Amino acid sequence: MSSLARLLVVGLLLMQKEVEGDFSNPHGCPSSCICASDILSCVNNKLHQLPAVLPHWATTLDLSHNVLAQLGNGGFSGLPRLQTLRLAHNQLQQISEGAFWNASSLRHLDLSFNKLEVVEQHYFQELVNLEVLLLFKNSISRVDSQALAGLGNLHKVYFSLNLLTNFPFFSIQQPSHPLLNTLDISSNRLRTLPIEKVKVLPANVKNGLYLHNNPLTCECSLYKMFLHWEKLGFGSVHDFREEHTCLVYGEPRAQVRFFRHVRIFENCTFGPQTEAPEDSLKAFVGEPLLFSCNTSFNRAHTTYVWITPHQEFIAPPGNANKTLRMYNNGSLEIKEAQMEDSGVYVCIALNHRLLLNETREVNVTVLTRRYEEESFNTGLTTLFGCLVTLVLILMYLFLTPCRCWCRKQPNPSPANECSAQSSILTTTPPATTEGPGRKASTTKHVVFLEPIKEVQNGRLRVVLGRDHPKIQQLKSDTDSITSVLSDAPIVP
Repeated sequence: MSSLARLLVVGLLLMQKEVEGDFSNPHGCPSSCICASDILSCVNNKLHQLPAVLPHWATTLDLSHNVLAQLGNGGFSGLPRLQTLRLAHNQLQQISEGAFWNASSLRHLDLSFNKLEVVEQHYFQELVNLEVLLLFKNSISRVDSQALAGLGNLHKVYFSLNLLTNFPFFSIQQPSHPLLNTLDISSNRLRTLPIEKVKVLPANVKNGLYLHNNPLTCECSLYKMFLHWEKLGFGSVHDFREEHTCLVYGEPRAQVRFFRHVRIFENCTFGPQTEAPEDSLKAFVGEPLLFSCNTSFNRAHTTYVWITPHQEFIAPPGNANKTLRMYNNGSLEIKEAQMEDSGVYVCIALNHRLLLNETREVNVTVLTRRYEEESFNTGLTTLFGCLVTLVLILMYLFLTPCRCWCRKQPNPSPANECSAQSSILTTTPPATTEGPGRKASTTKHVVFLEPIKEVQNGRLRVVLGRDHPKIQQLKSDTDSITSVLSDAPIVP
């Protein structure tokens, strides 16, 4: 009886513990983790392996800053809704095949700051919806050519701060990765680049292909490619212009900057452009713009698709908001161009008979007419100002009021001159000059006689005698001395 009683007591205790455990953790959140809504955080818990039970409702799982060394098969199979997985700052060296089985909803995977040495082709093959992959700050020296195969929704991949000496650029050609716009291979150990394979990459990939801080050997073809990217305004060169360096003759101690030490490349011969230049089109705001996808394929067995600068796929008949229209022959029409329509448009032509594809890039720039209108207004204003000035000059010449000389004078004697303050213009110099203030030139045919003035109490006073006949005449005149002054010449 005593043994049976002990068994009953132990059973009751176990049942009580299980009930209490279920009550304290009703959603199955691991005891070492923090659960908040659909987020499961197990950060900095010194975990050597994944928790045995993970809640199926989690969409974000943070396992960073632990000591995980390996991801086993099916470790995340119980998380069908998982979209973000953070495994940074661990000790990961191996990812088993099938580690991400049943985790196809995953979109963001952070494996940075680990000890991975190789990226094998089976690592991510289940992650068909993956968009962002972070692998920087590992010890990766090799990437399998099929490591990124099947990741058709991939947008950004980061391989910086590793030990890569080469990279399979051919594996990221369109249409296998039509949405890829960022590939960071900076700060690795690349000494040479397959220039011809890099050149044929789509413009949206080259715009985000970061190659700076690599021990590249200085070559004319490499310098020419970076120079071309700079002219096109690619962010991969523009944002890290000073960090693009190379080694003269491959010597580590002879490092130079591509865009500063241009004399290193002054002997390079730039022949005909071997890289297919992007077509450039310009349009004004509100105008329609039509451009075609010219390829070497026969249109009878070819289908086309366009990718806009905003990573939007366009197929016939056009986009959802009907601002873009696409025709079956591959032509794309922007009905009313706007400033946000500027950028590089990529056309992908797929030939089903030849099982080949070609791409074509069109660089579209949408401008406003503001500058033209301003220049037109400026020219019109200048013309109007000239006309007004000309009218004023004509009015001055022909409509000046007649003050003195046009009046009929009773006695045209010198004493009846209109004003002693008038400027006198004569064609011959006078015989004598009266007064100390009068100036006459004896060497010229035209003589200007300045009036004799004196200033008294701030007013001009005519220096003439009180009994002078001119003064007598002015006293009887209704006009004052100042009103008689005129700029019109006196014609004798």
